[in-house]
Amino acid sequence: MAKKEIRKELKVSAIENGTVIDHVPSKSVYQVIRILNLLDYDNLLLIGINLDSQKMGKKGIIKVRNKFFKPAEINKIALVAPTATLIVIRDFDVAEKKQVSVPDKVEEIVKCFNPNCITNNEEMPTFFRVINKKEEDLKLRCRYCEKITAKDTMEFF
Repeated sequence: MAKKEIRKELKVSAIENGTVIDHVPSKSVYQVIRILNLLDYDNLLLIGINLDSQKMGKKGIIKVRNKFFKPAEINKIALVAPTATLIVIRDFDVAEKKQVSVPDKVEEIVKCFNPNCITNNEEMPTFFRVINKKEEDLKLRCRYCEKITAKDTMEFF
């Protein structure tokens, strides 16, 4: 009697056009989805969490059909998932692949942690300098009040 072949892998369908956000720490997948407002996105959204990765141990992946991210959105991804890779797909082929990187300055995408900051009380865009780029200890310093916003207290617009 022949041994029954066991299926060891499930494949997720390819997207024709859109973006794949790969190498997201599993614990950050939902945060990336939230800050990019992808739950309100009206197209195909595929999410994988705790996938095996040689590079990271476990990782998350997000595939978004017909969505191409703007620089401000890419900076948001970099702030919460600095290990992420963006893969732009056009006509089922990889058109571009790049590693996100934490910027030196962050403008108009994060609220200041200080409730008394002028940016929280008047119509003024936020501006931060990144003072620590390490994923586990990411810190931003507000240009106006000098208070430090840490990764775990970041609130996005």
